[in-house]
Parts: sequence; structure tokens; C-alpha cells
Amino acid sequence: MIRRLIIRAEAEADISEAALWYQARRAGLGEEFITEVHAAIESAAANPRKYRRLRRRPEVRRVLTRRFPYRVFFVLRPDAIVVFRVLHGARHEREWKTRLPGN
Repeated sequence: MIRRLIIRAEAEADISEAALWYQARRAGLGEEFITEVHAAIESAAANPRKYRRLRRRPEVRRVLTRRFPYRVFFVLRPDAIVVFRVLHGARHEREWKTRLPGN
């Protein structure tokens, strides 16, 4: 089954904020971060059940980026994958719940 990929504006803001921070550290690093996060999202879209489930209803899963210490949180729906939060690894794991769709 092919699911639509939806990246919520709040998740895009998380990505942009982190990319700007990395870009300020070294030219080009922000773009590398964005590429890495989008690769993680594409991997989740291709095989969403491969990733750790954090909640059953709605079904929330998490994918880790490889190079950067970030976690991408998404809701798995029958028709779509909804990315709603991108958090740095140092942030508390439960912080994703503040943006859970439907809350």
C-alpha cells in the first residue's frame, strides 16, 4: 500500500531551526542536516513498521537519523504517514507528545 507523506509545518520548522544552527557552525552543514533528515523520513515512508512504536492509538513511531543526533516522530495512518516532530537527542523523549496530532 502506498501512503501519502505529510510533513506538518511544525516539523518543517523544527528542521529549519536545526539546519540554521548547523549552518552557522559550518557552511554547508545545514544542507547536510536537511538531507539526512529527509533520508530518515523517506526510509520511514518506505517501511514504517520497521521503526520503534511509541504509542498504539494513534500509532506513533520514531526513526533516528544516522549522522546527526535527531529523532523524527510520525503517526502511521492507513492512508498516510504524518511527520509531526523532529527533536534533538538531548531533548526529553516525551516532548513529542506536546505536538501529537489531535491533542
